[in-house]
Amino acid sequence: MRALFKPLPIISAMVLATPAMAQDRETHFDGLYLGGSVGIAATAGSNNPAPVQFDTDRDGSYGDTVRTSSGADAFSPGFCPGVASGTTSSNCAGDRDDIEYSVRIGYDKRIGSLVVGGLVELAKPEATDAASAFSTTPAGYHFARQVDYAASARMRLGYTPNGGALFYVTGGGSYAKIGREDNTTNTANSFTSTNEDAKVWGWQAGGGAEIMISGGLSLGLECVYNRYDDKKYFVAVWPGTASPTNPFLLNGGGTNMRQDPRFEFHALRATVNLRF
Repeated sequence: MRALFKPLPIISAMVLATPAMAQDRETHFDGLYLGGSVGIAATAGSNNPAPVQFDTDRDGSYGDTVRTSSGADAFSPGFCPGVASGTTSSNCAGDRDDIEYSVRIGYDKRIGSLVVGGLVELAKPEATDAASAFSTTPAGYHFARQVDYAASARMRLGYTPNGGALFYVTGGGSYAKIGREDNTTNTANSFTSTNEDAKVWGWQAGGGAEIMISGGLSLGLECVYNRYDDKKYFVAVWPGTASPTNPFLLNGGGTNMRQDPRFEFHALRATVNLRF
């Protein structure tokens, strides 16, 4: 990620030089533009101490505790809010941050030193958000998800002190296709995954800065927070060859389990836009 910060000194120097460049063109940051970005998508992580959730009576309400026939917590070994394998939380690792890239089209209207506009964007984040749970069996249950693509529409409100630099905030809605994977070391129960590739709504908010180079070409840095409520996905646990005293079966024949539906990540981007 450190490589993305290398342009900062260059961009800072260019911002200082913008008063002279602003005189080259009467109207900066006004009109139609096409652009793109490349950067890093970094998962924000979950504050939930139990990133895998259970619905033991299948009433649609998650947050139940899976218990053994003696009443003990069947998942007392704990959870992992990241990538893991095996049957214990001792091998828990962090989520995988990765590249993100996007293309966009937008329109700005400059009103004095203010800029008001909007854009639509198609992005491809590569970050993976994972979670694992570990039972006393012992067994491990592992989940992972990734945004296959996200189509977003955002508004922008900015300030351009001299016409050559723009500082802005941005926010709006997003529609994403989320790909899912799951696996377990439990060979007694049987499992059915639903909605492995779900389309969900979310929202974005952030800010950034651009500097005008010449001929309508601008460069910038942008940071955008992404949040999706991934509630459509769960794994249904069935009896399989397990006995009736199996913890997943004590409340009526089965349990649903899912990863914490709050899917959030930050995108730090270098942007380029060409205005017409």
